[in-house]
Amino acid sequence: MINIKENEKLDMLNHSCAHMLAQAIKRLYPNALFWVGPSIKEGFYYDIDLKEEVLKEEDLEKITKEMKKIVKEDKLIKKEELSKEEALAKFKDNPYKIELIENLAENESITAYTQGEFTDLCKGPHVKSTKLLKHFALLKVAGAYYKGDSNNKMLQRIYGICFETEEDLQKHLQDLEEAKKRDHKKLGRELELFMISEYGPGFPFWLPNGMKLRKLLEDFWYEEHEKEGYEFIKTPIMLNKDLWELSGHWFNYKENMYTSVIDEKEFAIKPMNCPGGMLVYKNKLHSYKDLPIRSGELGLVHRHEASGALNGLFRVRNFTQDDAHIFMREDQMEEEILHLLDFIDRIYHIFNLPYTIELSTRPEEKYIGEIEVWDKAESILQSACHKAGKECKINPGDGAFYGPKLDFHVTDSLGREWQCGTIQLDMNLPERFDLTYIDQNGEKQRPIMLHRVIFGSVERFIGILIEHFAGVFPLWLAPIQVNIIPVNNEYHLEYAKKIESLLKEKNFRVTLDDREEKLSYKMRESQVKKIPYTLILGDKEKEENLISFRMHGHKETHTIPCREFINLLEEKTANKEISL
Repeated sequence: MINIKENEKLDMLNHSCAHMLAQAIKRLYPNALFWVGPSIKEGFYYDIDLKEEVLKEEDLEKITKEMKKIVKEDKLIKKEELSKEEALAKFKDNPYKIELIENLAENESITAYTQGEFTDLCKGPHVKSTKLLKHFALLKVAGAYYKGDSNNKMLQRIYGICFETEEDLQKHLQDLEEAKKRDHKKLGRELELFMISEYGPGFPFWLPNGMKLRKLLEDFWYEEHEKEGYEFIKTPIMLNKDLWELSGHWFNYKENMYTSVIDEKEFAIKPMNCPGGMLVYKNKLHSYKDLPIRSGELGLVHRHEASGALNGLFRVRNFTQDDAHIFMREDQMEEEILHLLDFIDRIYHIFNLPYTIELSTRPEEKYIGEIEVWDKAESILQSACHKAGKECKINPGDGAFYGPKLDFHVTDSLGREWQCGTIQLDMNLPERFDLTYIDQNGEKQRPIMLHRVIFGSVERFIGILIEHFAGVFPLWLAPIQVNIIPVNNEYHLEYAKKIESLLKEKNFRVTLDDREEKLSYKMRESQVKKIPYTLILGDKEKEENLISFRMHGHKETHTIPCREFINLLEEKTANKEISL
């Protein structure tokens, strides 16, 4: 999927189209007041106060028609520089714009852009004429609080997108339709993976099929980490306020934490696993010979997210982070990062997720540690990427206050980017918790510490995988791998049960559809449930000990000996093949 903000020309087109949207709205709804209408990576939007009028999706059609009229009118778009007094006078009837103007710095320039009868406050730049904006589409209507604050008035937000050519627009609209089909919330319901209840907004319920998928993913996580020499821990879900003060979370993150009182002392449910990991490290003395220590935890965390931000598995209030904390000597740092880069690459490759790496460097302000230490850490992270043959884009000033980091952005099958993995160097917690090890001279030294995740969170990663695979999971990951359908229960059910038993003995996940329904209906339902292999067992299969099967998404039926079919499943599962 395209990122409008990465293309200067598309960025300008979409910003200009937002103004054209506002002009059309003003013609249709003369009392409308406007807040802001920026371009965003998905196109543009405008936040509008329509008083008592409530827009519906069907209203977008008449707004689109009005915008097309403005395109044909070929309105020139003219820039005007204003003094603060002139701007306040020009927008005196719009309290939203007045507040914007009054909050500008004294020496900040003020510009407005006019097209026909419509003028809007804006920094620009814009295209020369509305005739250049004809390849657009309005996408949806949503609510948006003024300034993003739930205490303020709810405005109406219209989203849209604009391209240079009709071909580009149509391709994007087709991609959006495909994305709708892959929506993990929709597929989560249809495939019976998870649910969200009104009794727990943001707290997912895992259904039997979803639990199978989740367990497979977590078992895979443990197996791969054991290969890399990780040890596993489990830390408490609720800990004393004193710990969160020591870690700094109480002062910087309290509004996102759930708290309770136990024995007249304040406790908090953990929003992060790190402080518990620090206590585990401090549980005993460590020698330089013990390092590196690779400590992994699939830890359940809770964070209070705004209700409007909740989104299926992508934004929830409790989730499992695939955390690891690595404690090492300074001379081990580059080698350990190289190991991590190789490890992360292997994991993403299994899911067919290409990725890019971003190096976030020291913030301009509000950072801890010496600049020399930061420079060295950033240099080591960048050098490790280059030695691993990986490019890393510099994201200046976006590091955490406690250290620089590498962020991994995976690209799914629709070309959308998701920030998943991260390697963060932490100069804060080892100091706060007074973490030490004994060096070869018997002296106490501070270990270097890395935080890292690969999935990001199990819940969100499952959501990404649902959309990436469109619900058609690779055989090794599919909650149900094989569905068996006897042609006629009276004659073929016994053979079907024999095959079911044989496959279950081999630890395959199997269902047997022995309902008294038409064969065509059961076949179609098996496809809807996106089961990788559907077996059709009739006279020939029973008499000759054969398996006739159809793979999901294929119309051809293949018939092979039973043993050969089992070998096929075993090979594809063992190799974690993506294709069926």
